[in-house]
Amino acid sequence: MESIDPATGKTLPADAIQRVLFVASSVHVYNIPPMVPGKGHVAATWTANDSQRQIFTARVRVIETAVPVPGSTDGEEKVKTDIVLEDSSNGQLFAAAPYTSPAVVESVSDSSRFFALRVQDEAGRKATLGIGFEERSEAFDFGVSLQEAQKTLGWAGGQPGGKPPAVERKDSSEKRDLSLKEGETITINLPGRFGRRKPDPPPQSSNDTLSSFSLPPPPSSSSTGSGILPPPPSAQSVRAKRLSAQNLGFDDGKFGEFA
Repeated sequence: MESIDPATGKTLPADAIQRVLFVASSVHVYNIPPMVPGKGHVAATWTANDSQRQIFTARVRVIETAVPVPGSTDGEEKVKTDIVLEDSSNGQLFAAAPYTSPAVVESVSDSSRFFALRVQDEAGRKATLGIGFEERSEAFDFGVSLQEAQKTLGWAGGQPGGKPPAVERKDSSEKRDLSLKEGETITINLPGRFGRRKPDPPPQSSNDTLSSFSLPPPPSSSSTGSGILPPPPSAQSVRAKRLSAQNLGFDDGKFGEFA
């Protein structure tokens, strides 16, 4: 069975290989207005007024085509991916979008089921159509198939011009060898309680400890006179005072107490 280029409708070489990454049998196609600056594409404007912008319902397929490069001795292939809109009843091609960059398919700002698709004819003329899936699961599978196509095409970070992922992994492994050689060890310094212990503060002296407890100063000599207690009275002076009291008429009483 002959293989047909999905974008041009021409016959492919006999050794070409095609792979269908995604297919949805019922997808609505819209003639959409220009993109609003700062808002992007808005699906609500496509379906307004009872979907007057809808063109028809088509079948959508994502097809990967690998064509061997003529004269190549190492089996080099040229790989491309196309998104085609076909008549679901007879398979006739309506429009094709060569997937040459992520900008070919743009998400809308207000729905996960609608996309803006940039199609292109054989003469290179381009137009932007809107497509809407009836189920979110179909829209999700459509996005997954585009991600798979980006990996196959070798787009680094979603942009054309990168090397295939397998080649990048090989280059990175050849550049750096982080394996331990025989006899090598690894030292790990853990923070926290395993870290270096802080030195203890020096002990405080007794003078520093008692400095906060100040004692009041001793009384001055002016407040207590000479500061020397008087001597106790002698026995003669006590007897003289007692005799003088008796002379004045005072009597100590029977028990030596004042009456």
